Amino acid sequence: MVVMLLLVLLALGSAGLFMLRKGADKGTRDKRMARALALRVGLSIALFLFILLAWHQGWIQPRGLPMGR
Repeated sequence: MVVMLLLVLLALGSAGLFMLRKGADKGTRDKRMARALALRVGLSIALFLFILLAWHQGWIQPRGLPMGR
């Protein structure tokens, strides 16, 4: 899960770099930025589905927030 979260952040960062890059052609830059953002959305959805699968299989358990005494 940590690796997937890092990949999501990496895709978001690369989209930001494509947005800020000035030397490249605008059409190419926009396509690369859109592809990086689409990858980020896909990775986020895959991570969410993996968490649901792990919960369903019993690999992780919800514990809630600890209440103070």
